[in-house]
Amino acid sequence: MDLKKFGEWLKSLKNEGVEHLPVEERRSFLKLGLKVTGVFAGGTVLSLVSKVEEVFGAAPEYVDKFPYKPHYSMVLITDRCVDCQLCMDACVQTNHVPPYGWRTKIFERRLVVGPGETARQFMPVLCNHCNIPPCVRVCPTKATFKDKKTGIVRMNPKKCIGCKTCMVACPYNMRYFNEERRAVDKCDFCWESRLSKGEKLTACAAACPAGVRIFGDLSDPKSKVYKIVHDPSRVVWVLRPETGAKPNVFYTIDGLG
Repeated sequence: MDLKKFGEWLKSLKNEGVEHLPVEERRSFLKLGLKVTGVFAGGTVLSLVSKVEEVFGAAPEYVDKFPYKPHYSMVLITDRCVDCQLCMDACVQTNHVPPYGWRTKIFERRLVVGPGETARQFMPVLCNHCNIPPCVRVCPTKATFKDKKTGIVRMNPKKCIGCKTCMVACPYNMRYFNEERRAVDKCDFCWESRLSKGEKLTACAAACPAGVRIFGDLSDPKSKVYKIVHDPSRVVWVLRPETGAKPNVFYTIDGLG
């Protein structure tokens, strides 16, 4: 059973009326850490379950509290990913990543979706361009810095002394040491190679044939990333929220949206 079918199966178990619950009411329950699973007697009685762990990452409250414009972010719709690795290839070619390096990876895990049934889930991971980036905090030379306008976490290789402290501090292991440059390298949302030259998408987002990687401006209510992250009916989460880094890369699943 794949994740999309699993999500459809979950939806089929819900009681009639859930989808007609007013959006503002559903948002209120989400903020309380409750998930609506059913509506009974014309909506006068609700069936609720705790979703504290999910709501920690669902439509994170901090997304509207940072002054970046544009506020570049990415949403990864994981059940669309088939591990074709075209995103990785595009990143390598566009940003001249050496064979031993990486700016993005795709991990795989197995999920139990039923008695004796498992589903493969692919998890693309890249620099999360955190709002409170641990890598920036520990860098002794300020070689790694957060752009005050866009929120992108960038590297200045000329300032890098190769101490690799930022690599240790990164919660996502998304930095590597470039032997040729003698400096740490990482994803910069293709700022140097594409965005600063007028392109609207990162190389990985442009190359993905399945629409896994949704890139855009989180401060623009008309953008896809804004609409997904602020959708009260969709579960949206971030990786390793316990670090307090407040990432700008979000995850969701179509099958459960």
